[in-house]
Amino acid sequence: MASQPSDQIHLSVDHLFRRRAGQMIATLTRIFGIERLDQVEDAVQEAMVRALRLWPHQGVPGNPVAWLIQVAKNLMLDGLRRDRRLHPSTDKMGEMDEIEDSIESLRHFPAEADAAFANEIRDDQLQMIFTCCHPMIPEDGQIALTLKTVGGFSVSEIARAFLSQEPAMAKTLARAKQRLREFDIKLEMPRPDKLALRLESVLKIVYLMFNEGYSALEGEELVRTDLCHEAIRLCELLAGHPVTGAPKVHALGALLLFQGARLKARCDAAGELLLLSEQDRSLWDRAMIKRGLYQLRKSASGDEISDYHLEAEIASCHTLAASFEATDWPRVLDCYEELLNRKPSPVVALNRIVALAKVDGVEAGLAELNRLAEDRTLRNYYPFYAARGELLREAGKENEAVEAYQKALSLTSSEPIRRFLMKRISDL
Repeated sequence: MASQPSDQIHLSVDHLFRRRAGQMIATLTRIFGIERLDQVEDAVQEAMVRALRLWPHQGVPGNPVAWLIQVAKNLMLDGLRRDRRLHPSTDKMGEMDEIEDSIESLRHFPAEADAAFANEIRDDQLQMIFTCCHPMIPEDGQIALTLKTVGGFSVSEIARAFLSQEPAMAKTLARAKQRLREFDIKLEMPRPDKLALRLESVLKIVYLMFNEGYSALEGEELVRTDLCHEAIRLCELLAGHPVTGAPKVHALGALLLFQGARLKARCDAAGELLLLSEQDRSLWDRAMIKRGLYQLRKSASGDEISDYHLEAEIASCHTLAASFEATDWPRVLDCYEELLNRKPSPVVALNRIVALAKVDGVEAGLAELNRLAEDRTLRNYYPFYAARGELLREAGKENEAVEAYQKALSLTSSEPIRRFLMKRISDL
């Protein structure tokens, strides 16, 4: 193992944490039990810290994921052995024997771990998601807990996904974990007749996971392709299951695939944000679009029309149009209006206004936007002010556009988006 510069090691470990922490937590929780979820999370975090300390001197191991999970597993075992010595009992000794027997499944990892490791833990992750979506946990707690443990989201990322405050989200997570202990919830897949009851929350989690990857709310990266592809993988896994393969699952799969096909075109060569109107459509992934069309056709079975169907229809209008100008904006507007009628949401209302401006003109969009500004939940939502800046810029109201862009700038921690907004301000 050759040593590498510490800053390069830091980036490698950070990348691994983003991509693999949820997978490792799911696997180790299967071994040690969901009642030890907090200890598992701490062990994975400590393994990452040790990697930062040791790898600059010892070099990155050939199989870094196996190294990290081995360290985390050893930390868990050390803690359990300490606990057994301090509080000896027949039950604890028997439990320890069972755990040490069960970890044989973690003894050997292939040298090239990525594909094999993903296959190995696939059921662990789905099992973890469905466990976190237990009906005894409130829905917001279900989603937050899964995003934290399986998606590797920070508390601040989850809070922003919910348009909530970080302290409130921390309390939501703590209450969800308390429910796991209070009701002795086991890490197991529900029976087939109970599986579908948890599906709605699972789909919301996959949806939010993809959204965070598609437009990361903080950090240096605009796009986290690992999260996007993981969300697509989980959704296609659900779509292919005989119990969970409902039309709305296929609709969500179509939506994610259509959006995912555009990932490579969302940034230019320097990593700067490109709006849909500026993207090179030749870079869109045609194979992914084809998979999206397959899922869209599968979603048409049955008589259910879900929100995911409408969003997939919107995504298809953007993805299948020959150019930005050729987009079927009236159809996009119809879908947003139907979404708004079904479940009023300030975020959907904002997206509808963008489509309305394309159909009825910028002034009509600004009039609607001024009414929407009264919604308190959007006061700290940077896309609202960014959209307002774009419409004001198009209307030739440059001073007001600059004010809107500056407000958006103050509300985002994403460096690529900050650079985009600063360029807009500079241009005006």
